[in-house]
Amino acid sequence: MSGAQRDIYLSFFMFTANLQPGDDSAAQRWIGHIHKMRELGYAGFDLPVAPVQTFDHRAEIDHYKRLREAFDRAGLDGVRFTTNVGATSTFDPTSPYPEQRRQALAYLKSRVEITRVLDGNQGDTIMAGPFLYPYGLFPTLDSGDPLWSDALQDWLAPRYPHAVAVFDELADFAVKQKVKLAIEPVDHWETPGPNTVSDVLAFTDRVKLAQVGATFDTAHIVLGSTGPETFRDNVKAARKDGRLHYVHISPPDRGALKDSWIPWAMLMPEFLQAFSGPYLIEVFNAVPPFDRLMRLTRRKFWIPGEDQPVAGVASAYEVAKDGIEILRAKIAEYA
Repeated sequence: MSGAQRDIYLSFFMFTANLQPGDDSAAQRWIGHIHKMRELGYAGFDLPVAPVQTFDHRAEIDHYKRLREAFDRAGLDGVRFTTNVGATSTFDPTSPYPEQRRQALAYLKSRVEITRVLDGNQGDTIMAGPFLYPYGLFPTLDSGDPLWSDALQDWLAPRYPHAVAVFDELADFAVKQKVKLAIEPVDHWETPGPNTVSDVLAFTDRVKLAQVGATFDTAHIVLGSTGPETFRDNVKAARKDGRLHYVHISPPDRGALKDSWIPWAMLMPEFLQAFSGPYLIEVFNAVPPFDRLMRLTRRKFWIPGEDQPVAGVASAYEVAKDGIEILRAKIAEYA
């Protein structure tokens, strides 16, 4: 696939962390943003599937069906969607308790089905995110003291094998739903594990089907991984095993691509050789709960139609426009 043909998606983290499925007024806001982003050239979008403390996953799926129907009525029936999903303390596939793992499997299956529903049953889409271990759940001793370094790694080591059977069954289900599962490693100050692509690939080596693979996120690669040699080895291994499922293009500060510290010359030649799927531009805007969770101190990229313009601050639309232009230029440069 030539550089000119690469599909570029935009993460909806630019606008929200919760689609509020079932809320018709929220749906109209998302539709307006999608139409504007389509005008900029975005081929698809990555949508957050927010965790909800419920075991009634069928009702959740029905809400997302309603949202997809609203998209279709608005003329977005051909637009592609992927999703971002996270495990939770309730729905933890690494839990040592069998009942909790069964609940986690049901939860993750519902997220696979939601992904298929949001993509409009078009086939071969992606569910990405930190859904192997609950995001941000750092273990502590009974004293309340957190575990770090060797103690943390020793604590995590027996948990990952618990999740293998969960992901084997989840992969069988995802094959039928035509959804690839792209586990995303997240930096060590955000979550205890997995923190690197190497961590994810060590886990997926135990899972039977290559339907379970890895997300390569440029921000995490730059900030949380070992170095260029390990990166190249990871790309080679993931490509060989058919487990390179998604590429996220995100600056280390999780802000705008314009004038960012992404090492394009190191990353893009490897990605373009190994990955022909959609490239996702992921910008975390200062919207709840990201402002708190990610300790965002920069000003929000104001959202047209929702916020008042702020002098000297770029709008979310401007950041999105710059982003797709920059990524297209880098793809053309290194293809």
